[in-house]
Amino acid sequence: MSTATIIRPDLRADFPGLATAEGKPWHYLDTAATAQKPQAVIDATVRAMGRDYATVHRGVYARSADMTLAFEAARRRVAHFIGGREEEVIFTRGATEAINLVAHSWGGSQLEAGDRVLLSVLEHHSNIVPWQLLRDRTGIEIDVCPLTDDGLIDLDAAERMLTPRHKLVALAHVSNVLGSTLDCRRAADLAHGVGARLLIDGCQAVPRLPVDVAALDCDFYVFSAHKLYGPTGIGALWAKAEILDAMPPWHGGGAMIDRVTFERTTYAPPPQRFEAGTPAIVEAVGLAAAIDYVDAIGVGAIHAHEMALVAKAREELGRLNSVILFGPEDSAGIVSFALDGVHPHDLGTILDEEGVAIRAGHHCAQPLMDHLGVPATARASFGLYSDESDIEALLRGIERTRRIFG
Repeated sequence: MSTATIIRPDLRADFPGLATAEGKPWHYLDTAATAQKPQAVIDATVRAMGRDYATVHRGVYARSADMTLAFEAARRRVAHFIGGREEEVIFTRGATEAINLVAHSWGGSQLEAGDRVLLSVLEHHSNIVPWQLLRDRTGIEIDVCPLTDDGLIDLDAAERMLTPRHKLVALAHVSNVLGSTLDCRRAADLAHGVGARLLIDGCQAVPRLPVDVAALDCDFYVFSAHKLYGPTGIGALWAKAEILDAMPPWHGGGAMIDRVTFERTTYAPPPQRFEAGTPAIVEAVGLAAAIDYVDAIGVGAIHAHEMALVAKAREELGRLNSVILFGPEDSAGIVSFALDGVHPHDLGTILDEEGVAIRAGHHCAQPLMDHLGVPATARASFGLYSDESDIEALLRGIERTRRIFG
């Protein structure tokens, strides 16, 4: 089945970044790193930075009030998109900052020496390093859940590993390397069964899977806007209201206070308690515009479109004896592979000459590379604007690379 039958075939025209300076098509296969932006998002951020710009939460003049309404509407938009409530959504600089916020505030106040955190082999560094920093400060211990043979987080193994000493389970919803998808609801049941909280890294899931945090029953959910066709520099932490209420602030300054004296400061309730300083106003408006754009297409349609592309890419790559494929057959929007005898960086360089952009490296997942027994992989990742011409260009570039390297 042609992918054009799944999603509107003219969507590429909405993305000015998908052409070279000479006006030729650019085959962008690095959406898992950061997505290209539709014109609607670009226009929304330009208006917010220009005609509509003012600070939020402070001014008594009309434009400031209007911008405050737009900023808080963006928070509601995020909450609705993932099935939460607006008072449960904290704007951060991205998923990395969101996980650090949880580690510093919740972890720093709730965990102590001897408590345990369960991660998995495939986690992004952003879901490893903050817990190591907390371990070094508090003496908590970190356990690592293995993977199944096809690259899924092994929840059967997690069930055997979990004990009442575990206070947090922190896992990726979709692997940024393998595209493997977590059964979040089962992970929640396992974590809650021993009294632990569940944090889900949703960076790769939110752009391509329907997400309902209430149905998933997780306790924390994080994602970055720039992978959701929105701006860089903003993301979100969702957490259950009762958890946020018990968490202390982690940054101090303006906007997060109730009353300040030199003797004592009291703090605003969540989410403002965790948003010190002037926020990313323009970026929040852009994030809301990105969600509107994605919603108009439908996340389900996007997922089906990307799954068709993954199936096509894996089928074609699987025919090449020199290619090693990683991850499950039904990976979500991501295909990682290695070309025998060619370093991924060399492959990426040659593909760039052919107008094809992939990611080559360890993808901020070095423990997973160690597990796979490779220093790096090549990664082709699809977006809602991708089509079969991108796969054809990738295959042409691989064939040229094979000729060059003999």
